[in-house]
Amino acid sequence: MLDRKLWKKRLYTILSLDSHPGHIAAGFAVGVFISFTPFIGLHTPMAIAVAFLFRLNKITCITGAWINTPITVVPILGLSYKLGRFLRGRPVNELPLLGSVVEWHNIEKYAKSIILGTSILGFVAAVIAYFVCYYLVVRFRARDAAQAELDKEMEEVGEELE
Repeated sequence: MLDRKLWKKRLYTILSLDSHPGHIAAGFAVGVFISFTPFIGLHTPMAIAVAFLFRLNKITCITGAWINTPITVVPILGLSYKLGRFLRGRPVNELPLLGSVVEWHNIEKYAKSIILGTSILGFVAAVIAYFVCYYLVVRFRARDAAQAELDKEMEEVGEELE
């Protein structure tokens, strides 16, 4: 998950997809929303299922689902729990992160607040991700088209291509 070359390659793959920028960005945004859900370990299968169900780009949806890494999932869950408690009008306190809380049958009493909080944070992150991804795809294509035009001119003139 933290391999820089892999992320760079995946980003290049996404930016060079032959699809409408809005379609690419929508898949990525849905994946980002999924990455904020508390269903740890099910993000990739959920992203694949949603991508098939809504005919989204599978690559971008899966990549978006990998945004929330194991390093960031604990702070996101804690923040989501606090936000959920606040929105439900309950006193805001810390999510007890004991070893037993991680097990699903022990997290039931915290679920409403966590799901509400992750939904809000996931939605905000997905909206931001949509516009960032759309912008990057459009910029990449413009730069790529300009580079292709420059290469074509250099071939016609006979200059050396680097």
